[in-house]
Amino acid sequence: MGQIILWVDLLYLLSIFGVMPQKKQRSALGSSTTVEDYLERILELINVKGYARVVDIAAALKISQASVTNMVQRLDGEGLLKYEKYRGLVLTTAGETLARNIAHRHELLTDFLTLLGLDDRVIYHDVEGMEHHISPSTLRAIAALTAQLRRRPALRAKLVRAVV
Repeated sequence: MGQIILWVDLLYLLSIFGVMPQKKQRSALGSSTTVEDYLERILELINVKGYARVVDIAAALKISQASVTNMVQRLDGEGLLKYEKYRGLVLTTAGETLARNIAHRHELLTDFLTLLGLDDRVIYHDVEGMEHHISPSTLRAIAALTAQLRRRPALRAKLVRAVV
């Protein structure tokens, strides 16, 4: 009986860390984590280059152009962007709002972990894991704590010493 429980626990842990295929995960904002990754990257490309094309998104996400085209068509169908084949795409108001919320969440988590003095690689990995699943109330608490850490360098230094 104990071996069965251990096996179930192992399967659960593997699914959490993405080693096993799972059902589509929903983020704290209600959209899928994949949709959020696309929207976040599209907004980033638009902000940096002034536009986002399928080829650019594919390169940024390190996936095939065919996969990106399928997702872009889906996002167009969901009203999050407007896509014209061979012309590129633009975010709709709804898509841009969602993308900006995702980007804000990402930036806030990055700022918070940076204030704790963590390594950049650790921060990147942790933010990518946390950003889709953190609740709005937890995010507000982290925002308040981040603001306090910025205002109180002595407290921040004490935390950094304890963490690092």
